[in-house]
Amino acid sequence: MRAEAQAHVDSINEALQLLRRFLDWDRALRRLDELNARVEDPTLWNDAKAAQDVMRERRRLDEAITATRSIQTEMDSTVELIELADAEGDAELADEGARSLAELAERANRDKVKALLAGEADANDTYLEINSGAGGTESNDWAEMLQRMYTRWAERHGMKVELVDYHAGEQAGIKSATLLVKGENAYGYAKVESGVHRLVRISPYDSSARRHTSFSSVWVYPVIDDSIDIEINDSELRIDTYRASGAGGQHINTTDSAVRITHIPTGIVVACQNQRSQHKNKAEAYNQLRARLYEHELRKREEEANAVNATKTDIGWGHQIRSYVLQPYQLVKDLRTGVTSTSPGDVLDGDLDDFMAAALSQRVTGEAVAVEDVD
Repeated sequence: MRAEAQAHVDSINEALQLLRRFLDWDRALRRLDELNARVEDPTLWNDAKAAQDVMRERRRLDEAITATRSIQTEMDSTVELIELADAEGDAELADEGARSLAELAERANRDKVKALLAGEADANDTYLEINSGAGGTESNDWAEMLQRMYTRWAERHGMKVELVDYHAGEQAGIKSATLLVKGENAYGYAKVESGVHRLVRISPYDSSARRHTSFSSVWVYPVIDDSIDIEINDSELRIDTYRASGAGGQHINTTDSAVRITHIPTGIVVACQNQRSQHKNKAEAYNQLRARLYEHELRKREEEANAVNATKTDIGWGHQIRSYVLQPYQLVKDLRTGVTSTSPGDVLDGDLDDFMAAALSQRVTGEAVAVEDVD
């Protein structure tokens, strides 16, 4: 079999291996049998919520198992077709088979990423918080570039974006911003973007045209609904009000309508100023706090299971998850997975799918990629 077709086979096999590993294949098959038996039980719907949970888990498992089996069957059949065509010297049929493998490889990778989005809150909408690091105007500008990047990524996937909180920089850019991204699997995709992002470029704010390094942090946490019980003791909260500020229009207010809530035990701070009503801003900030505390618990569980350290660290050198170099050369490199792009413009315009897919896959394999940092 020609090298191109073999490369597609290797890619498909890699996706199938990851899918089976993620599903814990034998356990998943047994679990699906158990769920199918429960669905046949006429007493299941006596508890509507429990029944919905069963149906949801059954559908997810059934879709993932069916997709995996289908890809395996199609690959085996196509490989057999190509081998037969090669034996008979039918180049046209072999080419057709190679094209089919290429399409199947793309489908396998899409199904792989979709299956990886099966976490407890992956299907939920998400908050995405951006904070500029040390560096003044340069870092503020970088934070605003990240805000635009994630807005464009969401729009590419048909998601809606709302600006929940916004603090402008003194000269340019932003000190911080919180986005609410609404769409299928918004949190599942975006959760791997939490961490520090580093920019290297010739600063447009430096009259000597020197190269600058800037840092901004991204923090992602899921929107949660009333079915998830998060206990909050009001005595552990500090609530501050202040005058809203922003880029203009609806984000400017002349009263102290903006609300900031600090959860004293964890140090978690949330804020909202996108509504003119202080009452509405307080309600939205409270929703953010519930979401942050829920994400805090999810992360703690993950750390305990994987024995890894938290990714939320100081916004500075040595803690970044990704580097974006615009000068003296052009390169974006993810320091966790080794995935790179030589088109920073496309990445900053929201082309993040390859980075997200690799980071999601790494969460399953647990294999960190050793890469050298970029200057």
